[in-house]
Amino acid sequence: MPDYKKMYLTLFRATEQAINTLIQAQRECEELYISEPDTELKILPLPNSQSNEDP
Repeated sequence: MPDYKKMYLTLFRATEQAINTLIQAQRECEELYISEPDTELKILPLPNSQSNEDP
């Protein structure tokens, strides 16, 4: 008979490790993002919205 408790605990531990790995990766990415110098943003003009009218 399968040991369901052992199977459950194995899966639970693996799931917890996966979640912790993702959390750590997210924290590292957030740290990389906030440690980068600010980039210069450019505001582009919108094209004229007269495309629905006949020329």
